[in-house]
Parts: sequence; structure tokens; C-alpha cells
Amino acid sequence: MPCFLAIDVGGTKADYALVNEDRTLARVRSGSIKRMRVDAQTATDNLEAALRELTAQSGIDLRTVVRTCVGTAGQTVPLVTDWLHAEIPLRVGGDLLVLGDVEIALDAAFPGQPGILALAGTGSNVAGRTPRGDIFTAGGWGPVLSDQGSGHRIGVQALRALCLARDGGTSTDLLPAILGFWKLGSFYDLVAFANASPPPDFSQLVKVVVQCADRGDRVAQAVLEQQGGELADLVCLLIPRIQQSVDDSSFMPGLAFAGSIMEKVHRVRQSLIDAVHEHYPAVIAMAGVVDPLQGAIWHAKTGAGFERVE
Repeated sequence: MPCFLAIDVGGTKADYALVNEDRTLARVRSGSIKRMRVDAQTATDNLEAALRELTAQSGIDLRTVVRTCVGTAGQTVPLVTDWLHAEIPLRVGGDLLVLGDVEIALDAAFPGQPGILALAGTGSNVAGRTPRGDIFTAGGWGPVLSDQGSGHRIGVQALRALCLARDGGTSTDLLPAILGFWKLGSFYDLVAFANASPPPDFSQLVKVVVQCADRGDRVAQAVLEQQGGELADLVCLLIPRIQQSVDDSSFMPGLAFAGSIMEKVHRVRQSLIDAVHEHYPAVIAMAGVVDPLQGAIWHAKTGAGFERVE
């Protein structure tokens, strides 16, 4: 029976599933293999460790794999995709298709069907598919240019908000909480640490911001609500584009979610849904989050999209 490999590459981790037509044979997780986040040796070590574990769990020689689909953050960046195209075929047989992480998440929710997927984890992106199969995206241009609603953006905006609150004489729990989390002694230590080169991992601050918001801190709450609203703006950019593409202003795509922020940070997710419903009340938001790896499995098993590869 033919075997297929699916990989979902994120900024902090990568998930792998080896499947046949009937069932999942092995599933493992490694550190990230995204070259924008880790160096080449670390990416190689993480990839090889994961592939060894897949073989150990399944007893399958990965050179017999028929098709592999990889969904990755940073899919438009040659550093990321060139490495994947170079390294995976050295270790895994069959055809290889590399897609964006938001596209495989879209297919986990709406396999080959119309809909919109909002993904927010370490980074963020939004994608929508028309009834004709055309895909539009909004956001996803990295931490400097976009990443609305992402873990990185939440951390950065929380730091900006606490600085503004301090300048205005407004009290917020964010300052002592972040000082404690990063083991810093003063506000000025925080300024130096946040502006260091290379910078710290701002996405680590999400849990601190959520804890402060849950305790009633309005500055922290506003940060999370704002990020949900900014992610909703991207969703609202795609809805009319999808409607225009089929010349049907009544068509309303469903909305699904993926990523750790959408799964775990209720204020961001609910603010997104509320903001979308202000403009498009008929949008139906799916409960929970999808597993993007299921979209990569769908591509690998069906061969959908592999005609793009020369």
C-alpha cells in the first residue's frame, strides 16, 4: 500500500505524519526546520531526528514514500523553500510539493472547497478560496510588515502599550509581570533588553499578556482585542474579493481558524469574530481550530496541487 508524508513547518516546531490510504502510521514533532528561524545545521538535525523517529515508529523506509506535502510559514521566502526542496528529497522518496502553512490549514478546514482560514501562531496569515478554486491571501508578510494577531505582534504591542501607559501615568500589571518573566530589574533594563540585537523572542510574552488580561488589566485586554480586530480586518479584505471573483455579492464563505493564538487566546479569537460580524453578520465561524497537518495529508494522498511541480 502506498505511503505519503505530510509536514507542517512552523516557527517554533514542525509536525510530521506518515500515512497510507487507510490510517496514520506514525506522527512526530521536532524543533523548527524553517530556515528563517533556525540555522541550516539545526534545521538538518531536527529534520533527520524526525525522519528517524517516523521510520522507528512505522518500520517504513521513507525512500518508498510516493508523495510528500510540506506546508510552511515563510513559503514566499527562497531561503525557506530552497532548503526544503534541497534537503527533503535527499532523505524521502517520491514527489514533493511545498505550500504555505495557511493553504494547508485552509484545506484542513475546507478541502478543495471555498472558505476563509485565519491562522495565528508565532506569525499570522489569512487565506480564502473562491468557489472556482482561486486563492487570495492577506497578511503573512512577516513580523516587521504584518503578522497581525500573532504571538510576535502581541508581545511587541504589549511592550509598546506598557511604555505608553508609563508615559501617560497609567498603571498596568504588564510592567512588573514582564520584568518578572524576563528576570529584569527595572523599566530601563526592559528598554535595553527589548531593543537588543538580536532581539528577544517577543512571542514568549503572550502568556504574560493573557494572564494580566484575565486578572482584569485593561491595557493587556486592549492589546489582545486590538490584535483580534486587526486580524479581522484581513478577513474583511478577502470576503469582497471572493464575492467579486464569482460576481455574487450574496456568497458568504465560512470562516475557520488555526494556530496556537486562535486555539488558546480567547480574547483575540472572539474579538476577530465580533469585528467580522460587524461588517458581515452572515459569516459562520467554525468551532475550535483545525489541524493544518490534515490539509497536508489531504494534498499528499489525493495528489491535489502536485501538477504545479515541474
